[in-house]
Amino acid sequence: MNSWYTSPKEDVLAELSSSVKGIPDAEAGARLKKYGPNSLEEKKQKSPFKMLLQQFTETMVLILIAAALLSLFLGKTTEAVAILAIVLLFGFLGFIQEYRAERAMAALNRMVVPKVRVRRDGTVKEIPAKELVPGDIVEIEAGNVVPADLRVLEAFNLKIQEASLTGESEAVEKSTATLPEEDVPIGDRKNMAYMGTVVTYGRGVGVTVSTGMRTELGNIANLISTVETTKTPLQERLDKLGKMLALVGVIAAAIIFGIGMLLGETAADMFLTAVSVAVAVVPEGLPAVVTITLALGGQRMLKRNALIRKLPAVETLGSVTVICSDKTGTLTQNKMTVTVVDLAEQTVELKPGAPVEEGEQAADTLDFALAVSVLCNDATLDKAADPESEQVIGDPTETALLVAGAKRDIHKEDLYQALPRVNEIPFDSERKLMSTIHKMNGQAPHYFNVLQGSPFLLCTKGAPDALLKVADSVWVKGKREPLNEEWKERIIRANSRLAENGMRVLGLAFRALDRADGDEMENGLTFIGLTGMIDPPREEVKAAVSNCKLAGIKPIMITGDHPLTAAAIGRDLQFSNQHEAITGEMLNKAGEEELLSLAEKASVYARVSPEDKLRIISALQKRGEVVAMTGDGVNDSPALRKANIGVAMGITGTDVAKEAADMVLLDDNFATIVAAVEEGRVIFDNLLRFIRFSFAGNIGKVLIMMVAPFFGMVIALQPLQLLWLNLLTDGLLGLGLGTEPAEEDTMRRPPRNPEKGALEKKDIFPLGLVGVTIAAVSLGLGIYYFDSSNPEDLTWQTMIFATVGFSQVFQALALRSSAHSAFAINTNLLMTLVVAGAVLLQLAVIYLPFMKSFFRLVPLSLENLLISVAAGSIVFFVIKIYRKLAKQ
Repeated sequence: MNSWYTSPKEDVLAELSSSVKGIPDAEAGARLKKYGPNSLEEKKQKSPFKMLLQQFTETMVLILIAAALLSLFLGKTTEAVAILAIVLLFGFLGFIQEYRAERAMAALNRMVVPKVRVRRDGTVKEIPAKELVPGDIVEIEAGNVVPADLRVLEAFNLKIQEASLTGESEAVEKSTATLPEEDVPIGDRKNMAYMGTVVTYGRGVGVTVSTGMRTELGNIANLISTVETTKTPLQERLDKLGKMLALVGVIAAAIIFGIGMLLGETAADMFLTAVSVAVAVVPEGLPAVVTITLALGGQRMLKRNALIRKLPAVETLGSVTVICSDKTGTLTQNKMTVTVVDLAEQTVELKPGAPVEEGEQAADTLDFALAVSVLCNDATLDKAADPESEQVIGDPTETALLVAGAKRDIHKEDLYQALPRVNEIPFDSERKLMSTIHKMNGQAPHYFNVLQGSPFLLCTKGAPDALLKVADSVWVKGKREPLNEEWKERIIRANSRLAENGMRVLGLAFRALDRADGDEMENGLTFIGLTGMIDPPREEVKAAVSNCKLAGIKPIMITGDHPLTAAAIGRDLQFSNQHEAITGEMLNKAGEEELLSLAEKASVYARVSPEDKLRIISALQKRGEVVAMTGDGVNDSPALRKANIGVAMGITGTDVAKEAADMVLLDDNFATIVAAVEEGRVIFDNLLRFIRFSFAGNIGKVLIMMVAPFFGMVIALQPLQLLWLNLLTDGLLGLGLGTEPAEEDTMRRPPRNPEKGALEKKDIFPLGLVGVTIAAVSLGLGIYYFDSSNPEDLTWQTMIFATVGFSQVFQALALRSSAHSAFAINTNLLMTLVVAGAVLLQLAVIYLPFMKSFFRLVPLSLENLLISVAAGSIVFFVIKIYRKLAKQ
């Protein structure tokens, strides 16, 4: 059956061998094997072979291959084989790094698995969307991405935006009615919900009719964009820098070639040397180190519960100056507990394990209030479970109300049998109310008896101030009384008292109705009372807020809660010592200049709408701030996109919010954002460390090649020797530097300016100093050992080669994180292994017979080796002394 929209829903369920209670788990498992996972076929990833092949298509590598072929043509077989061996080493090292980076990013992408609510055997549970099968009954609500093609069975003000399929941006209102005609366009199939579309309003229930590649989206899967693979801003800047260096390399190579020819060297020898110098200037390992450092940094963040969805976010995190955080769940434990119910005639404290002391009439009023809160509720609680257990699904505020009701033996399933829900008015941020309409069938608990004359009951919960605007009476001792100014004052005082104690306050109201639909239903309500809930602050947040301030980052709380509640939590967590929060109303009244002034001073915002969040972000960005913003709802998506770093909640966040975000918090914890910022700073520090290391070393090598001819050493380092040194430094040592741990002051210094490049003018002198030092000590030894009367003695060249290698080992050690000793082993085991490996490889080239003949080197005596090591260590002390004097 393909035209599901032309069949009555009963026939669809029968065709799929399902029911409104769902299918059994065992049957679902069998269908999963039959139909396969509910996912689109991923874009084919680059094969390892293609990845390896691409390593040998880089410009510099092609030049080296040409040089090897020329050497072979000129009869220099040893040089040709050696150059090709170096090329292969470079290629395989680049392949290993890129392969690891690809795998790391693929692992991160696999983490983005949406969850869906399904009914299996009458029980609502959450499962990964890819486990959906035809016949599954799926519950959807505002904020969900539709997980498969569904035939709508229930629709309550359900609206779905289908732009991904139809191109129409206007949301489509859905219904359950059977369509009479076939071949109806997708946009007109009002009783269908399609995979990949977005629920923007209301809620609904549907039966899964197609999954995976059998869905409408599967038919046009090629139109669905895959994970972005564009270069990050840093990679773009480094790409430009690399091209500039390539030009410098060509000029340096031409100069060397000219000098050699003037001094009588052969064109073939000088061509190979010139090529080697050009290669020496360009840090070949830079793209690989940047990619793998960002990707592995993303994996480290994942271990700290921060999932990076877009690679540039890793860079931007290091520049964040403001973190705007939601309160509930992020700054608090997201374990809302109703502790107070304030009724018209009394205030009842619901202490854990303590009996409620009240008379029969007061008990009925309390139970009536809790029953209304349970009826007007979209969460679910396992009735068989202990109310204290965490077996709940839904919004934390709503689950808290269910748990409070369960403690009084008021269960949603029981109430819904007596008072089935027949309509609803979903919550929205403008009304700040949610209402459900229930049919009265005479089986309701006794405290509903006073309403038995009415066929329908409207239950409403929401912000107390919003409820007071639409209520005209108050529920006192089982009957209505007019809501006069005295009652209003009492309710406002009670609301303020609870809010000042840091409680989340919800008002409850009801209305007897003659019909289940119509306009203005949320008017003329009877106010029942207030529920006060506590969501305790997370223990680790206070330290995280303190770390933010030390790091030059301003933490800001933005919440829809009551201003007094927000201010109380803000003071407790040390966001601010102010007793008042800036409200959305104040933002709306503020002009452009006043808004910029508020953005500079305010640390706590309350009663803020999604539109207000956009204004706050814009004002902060106009002040030059780099903003990280958290969000979890559909309406937060524009703010998440507007922020420099959009951060979605992994637990409470909607699918749409996660799609819009750069980063997802897997634990919804503010401390995780701060940890991610720290990791972002560490990653950028390591990239700068490698760039400075590589450039300074390359300056030294080029200076040696350009100055040596004036002392009679026309080719100071052979092409193979230069290539080997580059492999050793840009490859091995560069990778080690890219994985250094955090500095001691990582979170005690101001954020990095994102407009600045990888290198600044102030870097020119220290880079030049290190380069000149490497050239001076190496060339100095070469001059000392050079004997023009004995050209066969290559001790001078071996000393230059060895000293450059050891200098760069000591340079890498000096550039390590200052959080520990340069020679520490345990802080970064990879760096330790890399340094040890580099030293052993350098010694192998000098002393192993088959290698030294390849590289035209001679074995050094122990004395000369120690002199070379000692000379190389001078670079270490130069860097350390400069850092101390420059206070870097």
